[in-house]
Amino acid sequence: MKVGTDAVLLGSWVDVTSAENILDIGTGSGVIALMLAQRTTDSVSIESVEIEKSAADQASENFRNSPWSSRIAVHQLAAQDYFPPRRFDLIVTNPPYFNKSLQPPDKVRHAVRHTTSLSYEHLLSTVTRLLTSQGRFDVILPYKEGIEFSELALRHGLFCKRRYHFRTRKEKALERTLLEFATQAFNVDEGEILLYENDLEWSTSYRSLISEFYTKG
Repeated sequence: MKVGTDAVLLGSWVDVTSAENILDIGTGSGVIALMLAQRTTDSVSIESVEIEKSAADQASENFRNSPWSSRIAVHQLAAQDYFPPRRFDLIVTNPPYFNKSLQPPDKVRHAVRHTTSLSYEHLLSTVTRLLTSQGRFDVILPYKEGIEFSELALRHGLFCKRRYHFRTRKEKALERTLLEFATQAFNVDEGEILLYENDLEWSTSYRSLISEFYTKG
């Protein structure tokens, strides 16, 4: 599975402060879980769930071959069926999001990119079941889906704490929204991330965000 911009954005943007037990829902190849492992201390435990077997196998291999293999693991099952012995103070996901679009013919791609196996309602119900009372939940979505998701999250008792929009170029429409939720209401921290300052150069804000993970200047 390729490393996409969405995963890099989320893995870099998530606030890992005070997080001791982290859950990555729909880990895919495990890139976000690995990024969070790189950003946290050895005391932090990271669990992940992935419904698709080949992806879970790939994540498991990637975890074993990483410097953080002792504190990162994958469970091959649906998030709705995950009942761990503890709750998490940080949950992250780069979820399926083509909620109403035409669905691709390939079954694996279909499952990964569409909300057929994990609807927004199921995701939010799972998050509220697994999140501690002081925990935080982070997600990346297309801009329009982010609006819908925020409204649903509020119905589940999750309040937006941070909201950052992303676009590739200044003249482009907003493409993604990074959202952080908590169980208590906050004044929302809002911002924007721009990928390119021109056709060739990453923006200063993007380079700063992903500097721990890329060698490109």
